[in-house]
Amino acid sequence: MSSLQNPSIVLYGPGDARFEDRPAPRITDPMDAIIRIKYVGVHFWNHGGIANKVVTPEHPLTIGHEASGTIHAVGSGVTHLRPGDNVAIEPGRPCRACVRCKEGNYNLCPDMAFAACTAPKTHGCLSKYFKIPADFCYKLPPDVHLIEGVLAEPLAVAAHAVRAVKISYGSTLVVFGSGTIGLLCGAVARLFGAKTVVLVDVQESKLEFARGFIHGVGTYLPKETVSVEEHAATIMEEFGLGLGADAVIEATGAETCIQTGVRVLRPGGSYVQTGLGKPIVNFPIVAMSEKEIHMHGAFRYGPGDYRVAMNVLEARSIPVRDLVSKTFEFERATEAWEATKRGRGIKNMIRGYGYRE
Repeated sequence: MSSLQNPSIVLYGPGDARFEDRPAPRITDPMDAIIRIKYVGVHFWNHGGIANKVVTPEHPLTIGHEASGTIHAVGSGVTHLRPGDNVAIEPGRPCRACVRCKEGNYNLCPDMAFAACTAPKTHGCLSKYFKIPADFCYKLPPDVHLIEGVLAEPLAVAAHAVRAVKISYGSTLVVFGSGTIGLLCGAVARLFGAKTVVLVDVQESKLEFARGFIHGVGTYLPKETVSVEEHAATIMEEFGLGLGADAVIEATGAETCIQTGVRVLRPGGSYVQTGLGKPIVNFPIVAMSEKEIHMHGAFRYGPGDYRVAMNVLEARSIPVRDLVSKTFEFERATEAWEATKRGRGIKNMIRGYGYRE
């Protein structure tokens, strides 16, 4: 095993992951950084991709995009990092030259090379070593654990969503989904000044966790026999939302949640779609138009979102470590996906190859 260059977990299709050795990355640009991966968050496994399947037996992909690690080597132009530094990773490489990049929306870059996104071009972080531009590495404060560093990525997703709907002091917010993203959206919204935060989920165990994770959060467990109109009316009445919530963050992708979310908003409210589900859904467009709702898409994170995430980690203003349910050894990565698939825990982690604390 000691002769392996870059041990990796490679996805060949839905549910088909294999342990392989891949070439170790090399410094090819003065601003490169090579990270020795220490922890990776669990991501897709059952479908081999999102929307359009990106993984096939002919084009396998090293998976993982939520990661932290220790700087192994840096290019000659890197001055803010040195080997041995612990870092959180923003796992994308925009072109920096297109119109979207130039206007500051680098997350919308058409040539974005995002970790574990497109086979065989952009492999992910679930390997011993991973290369990324050094300015997409964020040095962790000494008292922030590497496991917490992994959670900078979903924290940045939450920051992107909360900023999109312009949460401010006194805002009211309904979040659909009480998984990692939904929980962090609610918690970040509290930091931005939201007065009322309500989380909606079909699993009571997740709502129970939410009540301990976010102080004063409201929770709502929908019933299958109730219409979306009734759900919206009940949420508005139960949590004193008057004509509706100021904002909705939809973090499930479920059609019924999308429909309920539009109806639970007040006139002129803001809605952001963070969850990904079916590519096409039935949508209440008349309700959207009559209320003049401000609709937003949300794609990963952009300028300033990782700064929010790192500030949260440094200030310890959200107990992100509580989200971590279990850590699996690298060689048992498939067990981590199966545990997540079965709804065991909030956030499962995979320890980097050969890493022992």
